[in-house]
Amino acid sequence: MSDDADTGLGEDGEHLRTVAGYQFGGGAGPALFPEDGRFTIKRSSSGRPQQVIGESDRIVSLNVDGRYTLGIEGGKRLLALADPRNRVVVGDESEPFVRDGKNVFAKFVDRVDGDLRPGDEALVVHENGDLLAVGRAELSADAMCDFETGMAVKVREGATEES
Repeated sequence: MSDDADTGLGEDGEHLRTVAGYQFGGGAGPALFPEDGRFTIKRSSSGRPQQVIGESDRIVSLNVDGRYTLGIEGGKRLLALADPRNRVVVGDESEPFVRDGKNVFAKFVDRVDGDLRPGDEALVVHENGDLLAVGRAELSADAMCDFETGMAVKVREGATEES
């Protein structure tokens, strides 16, 4: 895997922003990959971008299916989008567990983006607006609100207090 460190995204920038807009909605491309940002692109041996790293941490990984998986840095950047986009909101009871990387269960979901579908990337957010984790939705938005059992979000990475 090779690294391309530069002040921008070069020829990949427009493509990366377009995919982000498609996957996360309007405004997500510039939120994840601002024109004036500094990035490192980690590439596969064939030259395909595999990860985009910001100044401090991983923003996204690019799957072979063309979709992104979020890192904590990417989740923080998407918080700039209008609430409730891409969000699953939980309260105090879940907060320490989710920060520690534990999954979110439906009975602890307070609110959710009504457009979230199973398989979508999700931001797990505390009711006060703090990012707790990023992961993959396992249930539809309606099911997260209606069910008393079942995993709502498979957490990939918890946001520690320092991050």
